[in-house]
Amino acid sequence: MIRFNCDYCEGAHERILNKLVETNMEQTPGYGNDRFCAEAAQMIRDLCKKPEAAVHFLTGGTQANLTVIAAALRPHQGVLCSEAGHIAVHEAGAVEATGHKVLGLSAPDGKITAQQVKQAYVDHINDESYDQIVKPGLVYISQSTELGTTYSKAELEEMYRVCKECGLYLYVDGARLAYALGAEGMDVDFEVLAANCDVFYIGGTKVGALFGEAVVILNDALKTDFRYIMRQEGGLVAKGRLLGIQFSELLRDGFYIETGRRADRLADEIRKACEDRGYPFLVPNNTNQIFPVIPDAVLESWKDKYAFAYQCRVDESHSAVRFCTSWATRPEDVKALADDIRNS
Repeated sequence: MIRFNCDYCEGAHERILNKLVETNMEQTPGYGNDRFCAEAAQMIRDLCKKPEAAVHFLTGGTQANLTVIAAALRPHQGVLCSEAGHIAVHEAGAVEATGHKVLGLSAPDGKITAQQVKQAYVDHINDESYDQIVKPGLVYISQSTELGTTYSKAELEEMYRVCKECGLYLYVDGARLAYALGAEGMDVDFEVLAANCDVFYIGGTKVGALFGEAVVILNDALKTDFRYIMRQEGGLVAKGRLLGIQFSELLRDGFYIETGRRADRLADEIRKACEDRGYPFLVPNNTNQIFPVIPDAVLESWKDKYAFAYQCRVDESHSAVRFCTSWATRPEDVKALADDIRNS
């Protein structure tokens, strides 16, 4: 079975495993107060050109999301996001379990717009029952989105401008940030991202780490007592060094973005095969997730050879599915799939 169903099927990149073995018997303080976390945090500040940024390491994306949102919002506030956003669909109500409603906005391509955010804010303040309705307090977007699309520099700048105008925090989920930053034609880098949001995280779990996400807080108002919230949400890891080591290796020498770029280029080969065969896409994009619309009979014939994710039914005989490349995808597996697509 060749797996294209997600970007975390394998364990970890060997450079991370080697470093973990090399440093295994070194004694360090706990809870992220070690030299490895300090080094990784400084690398992130340097990449972002934000020496004042607060950096915290958590184990997973859902944990990062609920911790940031719990720290940012008051009890009566909610989160604006795409209806397809990870916190709205694939986190089992984790954010809402902390008492904050997720306020979904229509986004066929996975991206919400600054205009939608502004309208949601205006609609709330102009409602005569405004004080009986959950108040938007934070905007959540993903880079890249659940549908593999990305926000440009101009879109991020406009979103952040509107958020500041409306008194909303802007939070960017970066679970697949490497694949966004490595995309062809992308004009967003760490510095641009850090200049246009209040808080974001750098994903490691989907980009070669065993586990881990690095939360980067730019807004001073969100820095106070964040570690208390981490502790409450189970995010303050005793062996925090394991996260620092992984991020130091991921971010060294441009490896993080190069890893994303490699996966994106492999995805392009699958994308090109679909185009050659005449299969349309549910959503056009240029990152590591591909969403072709393929006859059900073809998909059935592949079920014992390939693992892929079902997305939605398109008509009575076609479905949209997701093929996902990653840091570990083998070129020979991509070629096999591309050949089968062209010959289907």
